[in-house]
Amino acid sequence: MHKESSGQVNIAFIAAIVAVATIGGFMFGYDSGVINGTQDGLEHAFNLSKLGTGFNVGAILLGCAAGAFMAGRLADMIGRRSVMMIAALLFVLSAIGAGAAGSSTIFVIARFIGGLGVGAASVLSPVYISEVTPANIRGRLSSIQQIMIITGLTGAFLANYVLAATAGGSQATLWLDFPAWRWMFWMQVIPAGIYFLALLFIPESPRYLVVKGRVADAERVLTRLFGAAEASRKVEEIRASLAADHHRPQLSDLVDKSTGKIRKIVWTGIGLAVFQQLVGINIVFYYGAVLWQSVGFSENDALLINIVSGSLSILACLFTVLVIDRIGRKPLLLIGSAGMAVTLAVVAISFSTGNFVDGSLQLSDQAGLWALVAANLYVIFFNLSWGPVMWVMLGEMFPNQIRGSGLAVAGFAQWIANFAISVSFPALAASIGLVVTYGFYAASALVSFFFVRAMVHETRGLELEEMAG
Repeated sequence: MHKESSGQVNIAFIAAIVAVATIGGFMFGYDSGVINGTQDGLEHAFNLSKLGTGFNVGAILLGCAAGAFMAGRLADMIGRRSVMMIAALLFVLSAIGAGAAGSSTIFVIARFIGGLGVGAASVLSPVYISEVTPANIRGRLSSIQQIMIITGLTGAFLANYVLAATAGGSQATLWLDFPAWRWMFWMQVIPAGIYFLALLFIPESPRYLVVKGRVADAERVLTRLFGAAEASRKVEEIRASLAADHHRPQLSDLVDKSTGKIRKIVWTGIGLAVFQQLVGINIVFYYGAVLWQSVGFSENDALLINIVSGSLSILACLFTVLVIDRIGRKPLLLIGSAGMAVTLAVVAISFSTGNFVDGSLQLSDQAGLWALVAANLYVIFFNLSWGPVMWVMLGEMFPNQIRGSGLAVAGFAQWIANFAISVSFPALAASIGLVVTYGFYAASALVSFFFVRAMVHETRGLELEEMAG
């Protein structure tokens, strides 16, 4: 296995590229998190039921599923950077439309459009980063994607908190006689515009360029990244990895021609994507304010707790950035699964001690404290493991020929699972209760531990051209 000479690697250029690509992660986080804190405004403005609120919150996720599926294939046709630029424009359009929506239908359409952008960014930022970074630091740089997702979520929570505090509540009137919750969506236009402009200054993925036969262009990009000698070697490695199966990438490549069955690596990718959602992480992000209000905290306190959770998430991700290329992907996933199973079980047990008063769960001070501490520990375990590592794995684990198609299918599965968990939570919490709901998330975390042990192979230090499956 050839290792890049660190003296030849243009770290400054690679860092700049990664910084731009991960703005997609920031937008992914911001667009996903902005809904947290706007539910009261949506319910009042559109006269929504709890199920209706769940669908308005979850509408973005159907768009995400479609965006993730289409982006992987579209990126194989027109390039990684081009699809990310389309995503940036979709973010702008969605932000304007969601804030201006006069009906639930218009709001759902606007959020679906935003979801197309989120889905595209979610799968393309990691794969783009993996295709332009050296193998020995690829995990570290790819992990920054999750930091930016959490930064985007925390940024949305902070913006929502400031706007609501300035107006005197999410439904109170702010600038130009519009309520604060509408401005929460409009604020997204600023980072989306920055994302689009920044994308103009980064190159296309060299692996995409080789697939398209633009070898000279690929070698120019690789020369800027790794130096001339390394660029020539890399071009030959990429061409060799494609030579055995040099037709244009297509979905049918996911089927093993010798057995007629879907490749095991594809099932591994789907499993990683789905388990990341079955542990319930987005319930904390999408419904955090509502959840903490239901256990006795004020709206103001609940929004502050979201900011604390987001900050802890960033610190956990920074830990992963430091260690992922030293200890590997699989150990982090196993640690995260075990930690989440225990902490989610503690949350469920704490909720089991409460009583419902006027439809809201009331906990004792001690049980409330246990729930709050366990929930934040759960967030830490998630963000030092499954949060960043799942995206790192999806970006690097597939062979070159099936990377776009593998990402399309795994990304689609991830967002469908996200939709199912997020939309079902309000109804499940109201019917079977928070205890059983969180018990299910704990059980999923436990099962994920055994899934990782059986199905996941370590990719630390391997070149993308060495990925098998």
